[in-house]
Amino acid sequence: MRAEPVIVIVPGLREHVEEHWQTLLEARLRSARRAVVALAPMGRDDLDCTARVDAIEAVVAKLAAQTSHAASAIIVAHSAGCIAVAHWARRHARTACAAIRGALLAVPPDFDTPMPAPYPDIAALAAAGWLPVPREPLPFDSIVAASRDDPLASQTRVSELARAWGSECVDLGEVGHLNPASGYGEWLAAEGLIEVLTRPGEP
Repeated sequence: MRAEPVIVIVPGLREHVEEHWQTLLEARLRSARRAVVALAPMGRDDLDCTARVDAIEAVVAKLAAQTSHAASAIIVAHSAGCIAVAHWARRHARTACAAIRGALLAVPPDFDTPMPAPYPDIAALAAAGWLPVPREPLPFDSIVAASRDDPLASQTRVSELARAWGSECVDLGEVGHLNPASGYGEWLAAEGLIEVLTRPGEP
């Protein structure tokens, strides 16, 4: 039996939010005695994409060094965290291939289209290294969870991004940006999607 992978939680452009589904997921996983590492949110004041990529690499490389089996982690990212994961996978392909079993990428934003305030504009995103958004296939299994009424990305654009990344695209229905502002705290379906990535191809 393969060991349960470590869950690596990658936040988007937010501060720490107690009622955010990622915060609540971390608590549930820890209560269930699952190994989980949550990257500290950096908020919107520091948009440096490279700093976020470096934070992912530091965590995943450490996990890879500590384990004797391959594919020891599953990434669970939200919003801009999905884009950071794509940048990381391109810059650190060797670590990504060796250490990641899969990634759950929830509601990635469309950084090529202007977003509503108070989100950063395209010029700020470009200056901080987010653009262009990587569109190479990810070197691990991945699921993109798409919303039909996300204010930060149309479902069509998210589906296109999922195809470029080689990801399975799951339709969540009308869930906004899957955050407290859209009425979401708990997102219990995340654990089922993590399980799919944990045991791909198993009944």
